[in-house]
Amino acid sequence: GGIMLVTADHGNAEKMVDPETGEPYTAHTLNPVPLVLVADRFKGCRLRDGGALKDIAPTMLTILDLPIPVEMKEGENLLQC
Repeated sequence: GGIMLVTADHGNAEKMVDPETGEPYTAHTLNPVPLVLVADRFKGCRLRDGGALKDIAPTMLTILDLPIPVEMKEGENLLQC
């Protein structure tokens, strides 16, 4: 069986221009972004709500049974089994 993890990060169509400066607003979206995991191996598990972009890499590394480097200490594994 394979593993599929689907997400996104940008898509800030709700705020294209910074109202204070009039410059393009290039930050990440203010809306929730989906993170979907499909894998028989993780049946019955869920991904914790309220995650952030910094949590994606630690979650992916956990799914792949790889260690999370100290440089990613601000992020958290979102997988709950």
